[in-house]
Amino acid sequence: MAVPVITDDMLHTVLRRRAGGESVEQIQPNLIIPTGKRKGKNPSPASIYRALAEYEKAQVYPKAIEQAPTEFEVIQGDNVPSPRPSHPDRAPL
Repeated sequence: MAVPVITDDMLHTVLRRRAGGESVEQIQPNLIIPTGKRKGKNPSPASIYRALAEYEKAQVYPKAIEQAPTEFEVIQGDNVPSPRPSHPDRAPL
């Protein structure tokens, strides 16, 4: 699973500075990615906007966000489909 580029600390900084009237484009040069292959670089504005959107969604639908993994497991359960048998008249890919 990929590690998010925007950490919780970075998101907190973005939220605080946006509340002070700054734009994402003004904040972005001051953020530094702490780990991963882009360590030491700035996150893209798109990454910041995605993190803000996820944060907003979690604020609006907190219970749905919490329940989603559990509901997914229930839906999946033992109903994971097995591979379909191949047709003898079709060539394999």
